[in-house]
Amino acid sequence: MSARSMEPAQIRQLMEEQLKHSRRLQARVQELEGRRHAPLAVVGMSLRLPGGLDTPDAYWDWLRAEGTADSEIPDERPGLRAVYDPVPGRPGRSYVGRAGFLSDISHFDADFFGISQREAKLLDPQQRMLLETAWEALERAGIAVRRSDRLDVGVFLGMMASEYGERLEDRADMTRIDPYYTTGGGLCFGAGRISHVMGFRGPVLSVDTACSSSLSALHLATRALRGEECRYALVCGSNLLLSASLMVSLCQTRAVSPDGRSKSFLASADGYGRGEGVGVLVLMRQEDAEAEGREVLAVVRGSAVNHDGAASGLTAPNGPAQQEVFRAALADARVGAGELGYVEAHGTGTALGDPIEVGALDAVVGDAVRERGAPLPIGSVKARLGHLEAASGIAAVIKTVLMLRHREIPAALPDDGSALNPHIPWDRLSVTVPRRNRPWPAGPRVAGVNSFGMSGTNAHVVLQGYDAPDPDPTPAAGGARTELLTLSAKDPAALAELAVSVRACLKQTEPARLSSVCHTLRAGRAPFAHRVAVTGATAGELAEALGAALDARTPADDARTPAAPRTAVLRISGDEERLTAALAALAAAYPAAAGGAEEEGTPAARLAGLLGVLGLRVRPRLDPELGEAAVLEWEAGGATRTAPLVGDDPEGAPALLSAALGTLFTAGADLRLDALRAPRARFTGDLPTYPFQRRRFWIEEPLTGAGGESAAAAPEHKRGAPDPQDRAAVRAYLLAELTEALHASEEPDTTLSFLDSGGDSFLSVLFITKVEENYRLRLTAEELPLDLPLGELFAKLADDIAATAAAEGAPERDA
Repeated sequence: MSARSMEPAQIRQLMEEQLKHSRRLQARVQELEGRRHAPLAVVGMSLRLPGGLDTPDAYWDWLRAEGTADSEIPDERPGLRAVYDPVPGRPGRSYVGRAGFLSDISHFDADFFGISQREAKLLDPQQRMLLETAWEALERAGIAVRRSDRLDVGVFLGMMASEYGERLEDRADMTRIDPYYTTGGGLCFGAGRISHVMGFRGPVLSVDTACSSSLSALHLATRALRGEECRYALVCGSNLLLSASLMVSLCQTRAVSPDGRSKSFLASADGYGRGEGVGVLVLMRQEDAEAEGREVLAVVRGSAVNHDGAASGLTAPNGPAQQEVFRAALADARVGAGELGYVEAHGTGTALGDPIEVGALDAVVGDAVRERGAPLPIGSVKARLGHLEAASGIAAVIKTVLMLRHREIPAALPDDGSALNPHIPWDRLSVTVPRRNRPWPAGPRVAGVNSFGMSGTNAHVVLQGYDAPDPDPTPAAGGARTELLTLSAKDPAALAELAVSVRACLKQTEPARLSSVCHTLRAGRAPFAHRVAVTGATAGELAEALGAALDARTPADDARTPAAPRTAVLRISGDEERLTAALAALAAAYPAAAGGAEEEGTPAARLAGLLGVLGLRVRPRLDPELGEAAVLEWEAGGATRTAPLVGDDPEGAPALLSAALGTLFTAGADLRLDALRAPRARFTGDLPTYPFQRRRFWIEEPLTGAGGESAAAAPEHKRGAPDPQDRAAVRAYLLAELTEALHASEEPDTTLSFLDSGGDSFLSVLFITKVEENYRLRLTAEELPLDLPLGELFAKLADDIAATAAAEGAPERDA
């Protein structure tokens, strides 16, 4: 049909349809563009930094104070001490006697992460600290890690060296090498182990771009989150100074400062001061963080990565390339240069690097900054903390997040009159280096973070402060509600330590924050075997109840692992009027739980549905003789337990439910308590994290060319093997062999599985190989049922040994 033959109404309808289609396309383009530039929320942080800094709060207090974090080479680094010579230029020697060393890298809670003592000793300490800091960051984000949940978490690690394994590399004695030499030190295993231990299913990447590694990892995480490859992202950076070889090499290039300190932007700049540390960020899309009620610490607006390309040298900085990465990051963030209120510079403190970086920054933002009339503050934490190399970017980002959160810029240099780098034309540039703490300048709280790698890879990230929406001024309905507070740990000592810390925290908790504190501890922490639960309407009541609950625990309680209730019965009297009133009170107290339950059906069915939302499966049962309107009944440990849910006063149902859930939690029930959240409760990050029960796992450095201490293999021995038909003796022998293979200090619990005892596929091969020195087996290491309790596994092996020996007519074993 031609346009001439169409009626005016038809033409008008066609034009309206085309207009609607065009608007839909425009909306779709805007949606896709919005996703491409979606802001990302920082919801959790954790760290281990020089100077004994192990919490974000401690880091902030240190940043606002004075001083540096460098120290002498620790005694447990004899290799670094052996090559030290204060005279620069001597072949085979390092002139560095100080650096930013961590206070403790040898202790680790292997039991918490289900790692055998044998493997823990061979693990690069970076992997151990990454596990602990990743766990702490997730707890501060309120993300409960249950391995069986397979959370959609990606892991992005920046790490450039794993030097711990060098102490096993003695060509004169290769007996120290065992299967864990591979997985204990490879860079890929640092990120992979986090995901494996915690059961994540998102992408896992280890990135090595030298000193820009962790900021490059952050860039990859932003792309993965915006592309919806994962819901949460762990961005990690790690660095340790263990290799004498690398220290000597850097000293031969004169890249490092003789006094071990970076002098960022100063005339005295003479190389960078090396440092070590571990840091972890938890990121997620901002809209998801707000929907889940998570505390947003700051927002990642954009990022960019590029390379120097054809620079004057592989390791030489390239000013034009740095300008390009600045502009690309600002474009990705949709932020104008004039909006920047601070830049955390790379600032290594080298005579060449600092002038190039400052000049590149001014070339990009200088005009916009001069137009606004206030110079741009810059700084570098390396001047005080040291250059953490692969972890330097994550340390800089955490610092910047804290600055944005506290609305303050700490001093970047001491206020001692020390001269600035004369190669930087400060009088013509629009930047300034603050020497005193100052409030954040007026305007939007936007900051940039630089990180440049010796490999030529440059990264820049743009962050912005987050202003939470004003809380609803409408007062909550009713009076103070009864809160349920739950704590758990993997052993009694950790539970007691955690309870002490939480009690101290409660004493400082304001009434308005109490529901958020309890919500975080209930829903933002993974439940473990040793548990305590209390209820109360105020922080003081909860603190007092928590102390009483701990005092009431007996050694028998500590030794007993509760048997989780498997069945529950909801006994109901049939008083529907009281049940209906109680349901109304429960819906008012716990709207999230009530909203997730069925709204139709009898009051009994609706109450059962509400309990189901909380993770409790129940069967309603009518009991006309029941005194209360509803009672919960379950079997645990061979005994029947009951808890009233609805009594004479239906308004008391929320308090009764809290008490019942606390009893069930303590008994080991697998509950989902996030639906108990009060209407205004949010996850909060400033709460005590899990108190790891650390032990020392360390391989001493051997003398060059000597065998040294045998760390990977036990001394050669030939254990006396019992008669294969004596099954009880064979089971005891197998237990002894496994204990030795695990390098355990005591025999493992035979009610636990091989895997839960710290074993894995490597250990199963080592264990079976040892057993086969004395017996013939039909079962191979691959066929071992590693998920069976050890007692059953040993019985199965003993039967196999006996049957094989009988079939062959004579025992195949050494006397």
